[in-house]
Amino acid sequence: MAEGRSRLLHMPAALPVLKSAAAVTLGSAIAGIGYASIIERNAFVMREVTMPVLSPGSTPLRVLHISDLHMRPNQRHKQAWIRELASWEPDLVVNSGDNLSHPKAVPAVVQALGDLLSVPGVFVFGSNDYFGPRMKNPANYLIKPEARIHGEPLPWQDLRAAFTERGWLDMTHTRREFEVGGLTIAAAGVDDPHIDRDRYDTIAGPASPAANLRLGLTHSPEPRVLDRFAADGYQLVMAGHTHGGQLCVPFYGALVTNCGLDRSRVKGPSRWGADMGLYVSAGIGTSPFAPMRFCCRPEATLLTLVAAPIGGPDAGDRRRSHSSPTAAVR
Repeated sequence: MAEGRSRLLHMPAALPVLKSAAAVTLGSAIAGIGYASIIERNAFVMREVTMPVLSPGSTPLRVLHISDLHMRPNQRHKQAWIRELASWEPDLVVNSGDNLSHPKAVPAVVQALGDLLSVPGVFVFGSNDYFGPRMKNPANYLIKPEARIHGEPLPWQDLRAAFTERGWLDMTHTRREFEVGGLTIAAAGVDDPHIDRDRYDTIAGPASPAANLRLGLTHSPEPRVLDRFAADGYQLVMAGHTHGGQLCVPFYGALVTNCGLDRSRVKGPSRWGADMGLYVSAGIGTSPFAPMRFCCRPEATLLTLVAAPIGGPDAGDRRRSHSSPTAAVR
């Protein structure tokens, strides 16, 4: 009994320690949320990547990849950063979708892209070009990744008209050949597989072997679509959608990809099969209902595509990061 009373008498002394630990944990959580939602979400970065995917003998091609703007009219800081991307002087712009997050965001997207719309460009749309975001349980990304909740319809037709009027090519279920920088590009794209709008059979068939670059576009990098592009001889597929995982764990990476792609390919360059390169953008924006990024900065990418060595492409893609001087917190 004496020993029992001694333990009971000493228990209250531990309460301040427990309260202090709880306060530290709560403070750390609040600080982490603040960092993810205010600082990193606005810490835009330009990535530079070199990928050896062009046909042998081709001269280099500079491709600016933008994706997942998720634009709202009042996002002035993001719009200003996007306007500066034209200073990188790409030969070609690839937009892999999810430009909108608001029914009145089309003018903001067009004004932000600015001079980039005078550069040759190709695009496909994502689900958030067609439907606005809605509040959803974030746990569904882990336990119900197949769940789909559509918001209000968005004016994607107006966005398409604005892009095509400036000369960008809509690659949705379309195959096209065009020249950029003296190179022939054979491109094809599908509508967003994330909401089952892809109809690959409309573009099926071997890509032109005479092209310097055989380029595939899709918003969501679903394996079933990547397999079809690879089988048809495309050298590079570009996609977005994953946000790079958006909330990542240090030394582990993304928890989810929000599609059938494995976590090792959630962002950046990789290979799909023996002969096809894949680039997945971590994207520029976020949903207004999940306005946070952690260990996954918002990005655009300048890819320098060079000729693949004879005997097959080099798996040793090189990657560098450059922060914009305008990436300060809004």
